[in-house]
Amino acid sequence: MKASVLLATAALSSLFALSASAEQYQGVLQFHASASRASVKTEAVVASHNPDPYREGASAGAAPALHAVVVRADARAEGVAAARIGNLYSDGADAGVPHAFASTLDRTAVRAQARATAAHGVTEGTL
Repeated sequence: MKASVLLATAALSSLFALSASAEQYQGVLQFHASASRASVKTEAVVASHNPDPYREGASAGAAPALHAVVVRADARAEGVAAARIGNLYSDGADAGVPHAFASTLDRTAVRAQARATAAHGVTEGTL
């Protein structure tokens, strides 16, 4: 019985050995360059003297000068007009609230009341 097990194992292993195949070696790949060594060398020298395009902030160089399409006086006048409008981003800027507060009280009466309160001291609302 031992011999039949060994014989079956040998037959099975030889079957696997025949079916297994390795990858064919094709050798080193051959590249066909379209540029000569001299032209590649000159391109490398030029590239080595240029600044590194992959460094931090490489694209943050000085911006080219823009040609003005607006007259300086017109731009200044628009700036002054925008400054007089006020803060467009403040709370209630677009709510239609009037800028000047119109009071119905007399200014001298309010001032006299404030002076009288200050002379007596503020004791209301304290514990």
